Amino acid sequence: MAKYFDVHPANPQPRTIGTVVDSLRSGALVAYPTDSCYALGCQLGNRDAIDRIKSIRNLDDRHHFTLVCHDFAQLAQFVRVDNDVFRAVKAATPGSYTFILPATKEVPRQLLHPKKKTVGVRIPDHVVTQALVSELGEPLLSSTLLLPDEEEPLTQGWEIKERLDHEVDAVIDSGDCGTEPTTVIDFSGDEPEIVRRGAGDTSRFE
Repeated sequence: MAKYFDVHPANPQPRTIGTVVDSLRSGALVAYPTDSCYALGCQLGNRDAIDRIKSIRNLDDRHHFTLVCHDFAQLAQFVRVDNDVFRAVKAATPGSYTFILPATKEVPRQLLHPKKKTVGVRIPDHVVTQALVSELGEPLLSSTLLLPDEEEPLTQGWEIKERLDHEVDAVIDSGDCGTEPTTVIDFSGDEPEIVRRGAGDTSRFE
């Protein structure tokens, strides 16, 4: 059964955040809130949890996982960013955007797009998510908590606990965080491509 953590949305309890991070370091798969919607998260090298995410969401090998980063300095360790892209990404973070960029060697091969060798990265504007990745000290490997054949992500912690009780190890509930996933911008080509229109304003990339 999944452990259930009630976390204050503006002032997350440090002890609770520490407990969740300890479980992540021990191999846990966690459902947690972001500034767009709930997500599934685990440590970067956790192959078992990655396989569980793929199973829960019925994903294939072409799925772009996202590295949820604490800040731009951390993000830049895992993707290659030229000057033009740097300015565009910097201006839009933190926020409800995911950026697809060429990965550095810091990213495990299994997380890369098989042909393009890219990975998704984002810096969320959410106090609880920021507390998690800050305490973890590395990006949180994530995927939107959108179940197969459903049009919208799950938004309530108690419902996630009920439906995924035997598939995740922990659920963090800090209130409703909406149903709209991030806007996804692919910067791996010559021009930015809007892959998914979501919570982030796309006008700056058009």
